[in-house]
Amino acid sequence: MPMILPLPRKRRIIHELDRWYTKFRSSENLVRDFIARDPVQFPRRYTKRADIEIAAFLAVTIAWGRRDLILRSAEKMFSLMEPGPAAFVMGGDYRKLKERCIHRTFFEDDLKYFCKGLKSCYVKYGNLEKLFASVPDIWQGIALFREEMAAANGRYSKHIASPGAADSGAGSACKRINLALRWLVRNGPVDIGLWKKIRPAALYIPLDVHVARTSRRLGLLKRKSNDKKAVIELTEKLREFCPQDPVKYDFALFGL
Repeated sequence: MPMILPLPRKRRIIHELDRWYTKFRSSENLVRDFIARDPVQFPRRYTKRADIEIAAFLAVTIAWGRRDLILRSAEKMFSLMEPGPAAFVMGGDYRKLKERCIHRTFFEDDLKYFCKGLKSCYVKYGNLEKLFASVPDIWQGIALFREEMAAANGRYSKHIASPGAADSGAGSACKRINLALRWLVRNGPVDIGLWKKIRPAALYIPLDVHVARTSRRLGLLKRKSNDKKAVIELTEKLREFCPQDPVKYDFALFGL
């Protein structure tokens, strides 16, 4: 059963979320400080499409745990890929990687996996936007990306979550990939807005524990598990507030 909020309460929630989002978006200091403490800073360092795309997907892949440690690990990872991620991937320099730890359970061998898979995706599709835009929705795009990465490497990676069957709510929330898609599809002030073939309306909320906790407190999310069904439930509720850009409330829910 879809969750129906009483109209006065719904209006209060919309007002509060819009107030927080407007406050965040209109403050250059808040935006600047957010970017400085967030992995989005890494794809924002580049200007070429392939560098931005690859940096976005690699940065989110290690975005779990303490933020200061995530940023330190990302600095380490991208220092291995100089002068840029695209040249490192397409030139095959990743073959020289060893077995050192990059971030918690993500090692240089895992980075090799991603580089090999990403190179295959670029050879086949031209860029990652075309891969995700080749299927009807985001969940199918995530599933296709996971399959293409596995096909290139002969195995699946524990660092790429499975959304489950396309017609099923069962599956992972795929928080990190949904975050990369938010960066690449939405336009500012934090997000990059590089992709044009996918509309912000099609995105799903990158559901982490903070956003889930706030959403339940506000009555926006009933489901107790932070899984794909919860992502769909919350995003559908946010689409009632802003059909054209529901994921913009990610900033408000995290800030609250």
